Amino acid sequence: MVHSSDNAYSGVMVINKGVGARPAALRSSVVLHAGMAVSGLIMVLFLLAHMYGNLKIFEGRQAFDGYSAFLRVVGEPLLPRSGALWIVRVVLLLSVFVHIYAAFTLWHRSRAATRGKGAWRYESTKNRRGVQRSYSSFTMRWGGILIGLFVIYHILNLTADYIAPGGASSSPYQRMINSFSIWWVVLSYVVALIALGFHLRHGVWSAFASLGANTSVARRRVLNGTATVVAALIVVGFLIPPLVIWVGWVR
Repeated sequence: MVHSSDNAYSGVMVINKGVGARPAALRSSVVLHAGMAVSGLIMVLFLLAHMYGNLKIFEGRQAFDGYSAFLRVVGEPLLPRSGALWIVRVVLLLSVFVHIYAAFTLWHRSRAATRGKGAWRYESTKNRRGVQRSYSSFTMRWGGILIGLFVIYHILNLTADYIAPGGASSSPYQRMINSFSIWWVVLSYVVALIALGFHLRHGVWSAFASLGANTSVARRRVLNGTATVVAALIVVGFLIPPLVIWVGWVR
């Protein structure tokens, strides 16, 4: 989710060798990096909240469905029914748009520069064994696409109930039970979460680096550890419900 940049994909940075300086373009890239970082962190916070809601599956149908209903009345009577939920949805949608726009723009600039277009050239800024050249950095783009496609399926399946491989239901709890009782649904979920883990591992680190937190070797170690913990926590937290449902521990 959260990642930064042309150099996140290629491990290089832009240096102007043209006749005139291009501070506006550089400023634009800095803004795009920051936009990706902030929008990505917003989505990470949402994932943590969503993970908490999913884990309520262990409290039974009444608690899980009650929590789902509670989300629709938060803010009443100051807000209309589902008003707070729609505010969250709009913020998330804007974050996704900013994230994708920034990622595509920076990737396009990186590609154009490496092909020698314009007055820019790229020079390596990282050792090939550094974090920016890690396996995660190479999977950011395709991992992001896979995650995006899965999110669309996930919404149609468990939120809107338009796709119901295990049977439709008005109960959110029952929809989860029905879906994750099918092996290929669980498998698709696992694959998407693996992609999400790589995306988060690289992205959380890169987001904090873009916001200026990567200022020393000691801080770099802390950022690497934090990124790994956040990615592992979210992946494991989201994996637990489908796996326990599939093996029959929750019905």
